[in-house]
Amino acid sequence: MNELGDFLRARRQGLDPATAGLPASGGRRRVNGLRREEVAQLASISPDFYARLEQGRRQASGAVLKALAQVLHLNDDERRYLFDLAGKDDDRAVAHGQAVRPELQRLLDDFSYVPAVVLGHFTDILGWNPLAAALFVDFGRYPPAQRNFLWLLMREPHFRSLYVHWEDMARGCVEQVRMEAAHRPGHPRLTGLVNELSDGDEDFRRWWRDHGVAAHALGTKAFRHPVVGELSLQWSNLVSAFEPDQQLVTLTAEAGTSSHLALRRLAARIA
Repeated sequence: MNELGDFLRARRQGLDPATAGLPASGGRRRVNGLRREEVAQLASISPDFYARLEQGRRQASGAVLKALAQVLHLNDDERRYLFDLAGKDDDRAVAHGQAVRPELQRLLDDFSYVPAVVLGHFTDILGWNPLAAALFVDFGRYPPAQRNFLWLLMREPHFRSLYVHWEDMARGCVEQVRMEAAHRPGHPRLTGLVNELSDGDEDFRRWWRDHGVAAHALGTKAFRHPVVGELSLQWSNLVSAFEPDQQLVTLTAEAGTSSHLALRRLAARIA
């Protein structure tokens, strides 16, 4: 199986030469779409390298993949698929940053009695609803570099008092980020976050050195809220099918419990 080569071949054969910017030829072309040599020329790589790439005998760098995505006029989904097939990270996402999908933001806004946030890479906070801001903190007060759940847990004193079992929560978050790091080694966002938290925080340095990993998807967290008192909330991580790098995190309580009523009181304060 050579999925990468098959994908490149299908895309170049389905591309109109005029769309690729090639001059019209007087005679009839013998092949559909672009020739290998034409793709190589447009991408500024050698024809032999491109031929071997399609044959599955060479690996492509991120720079080559970016050039091919542009030459072949790949849409966002096709570009992501290309990078996934090659086992590479698309640095366009790194350069531009993540943004919450509009569909997820609308879902957040409709959760009147459920605190919810959308997390991106390395627990970056991409979106939240008013009840989440009331439960945790107004995330909009923080610059984007600090709008990160792990950063807030380690650096914001309010979070240390908000969680009854802060150490368990913080260490679990470190383990989750450490696990994600294996999929994105050397990611600039990860490097900056780890360097900043390592500076002056012995807890983080110790936990990061321990190399503990865990994929936390659900659980129960105890809160000591300054307005509505103690709450016990069940949290769940839901992965978006249309944006797998974004997780919708919800916090709920069983109907009729004191925690459920406390959420209702908190929601009433911001209505």
